[in-house]
Amino acid sequence: MRVFCFGVGFVAKALARAVLERGGSVAGTARTADGCRALAALGIDAVPFGPDHPELPVGALAGTTHLVSSVPPDDGTPCDPVLRLLGERLSADLSPGTWIGYLSSTAVYGDHGGAKVDEDSANRPSGAKGRRRLEAEAAWLALANRIGGAGHAFRLAGIYGPGRSALDQVRAGTARRLQKPGGHLFNRIHADDAAAVLLASMAQPRAGGVYNVADDVAAESHEVTAYACDLLGVAPPPLEPLDPATLSPAARGFWVDRKTVANRRIKTELEVRLRYPSYREGLAAILAGESREPR
Repeated sequence: MRVFCFGVGFVAKALARAVLERGGSVAGTARTADGCRALAALGIDAVPFGPDHPELPVGALAGTTHLVSSVPPDDGTPCDPVLRLLGERLSADLSPGTWIGYLSSTAVYGDHGGAKVDEDSANRPSGAKGRRRLEAEAAWLALANRIGGAGHAFRLAGIYGPGRSALDQVRAGTARRLQKPGGHLFNRIHADDAAAVLLASMAQPRAGGVYNVADDVAAESHEVTAYACDLLGVAPPPLEPLDPATLSPAARGFWVDRKTVANRRIKTELEVRLRYPSYREGLAAILAGESREPR
């Protein structure tokens, strides 16, 4: 297995660890020289790619059996940024049969009034980012079809894990407990569970496969923060009514759409058993892992 990752973000790093532990090799892109050095320290063959490096080095894709893109859409640009720069190169360099996975978002579903959505639900994104995600999904699936590969789209819920969770927000003093009138449930996914879904798909490719990557339990964000505080033995911040004017534009986007996310397909088709079926198991495991880290 030779996995190439465009944009080695939080989930891609979890995937890289799992692939390396299984004896495979991983290559990935970073925008800067410092970023490349950081990836190399993780055992990833790093290559520069981004606005300042719009071309990949010769041979960078050699031997690639699986390709993952976690690069988000650009603001104001309808075309996926990787495919805009490298679409023809990928068509020429990737071998028939290559597994391709695009890391998308549940934002593609838009607002469903709190109802549960599955992969067959209507896609009606309410914002530009969701629309661009949907366009990028289609573009990556089309590329896979052109080369005779197997393309997949993974619609991830809110991603968390060590170093990126409600525990870190509480410790940093940035945690808030916001409550929206009528309630607002969110799904999440631990990065290691997301990586497990990708590995399961690599073992059982299905051309054109679309998968929700979410946990079993949708919960209000203030409940998650309260649980993190309980684990840390600190008093939770006060419950506040949601005021969009106090949020950043990115944060406001999370509160616009109301839906919960069904994850049945990853269980029935890919036979994934989530290690962290809810935020409770996930946060508890993160804290336990911190206590085992060498000091």
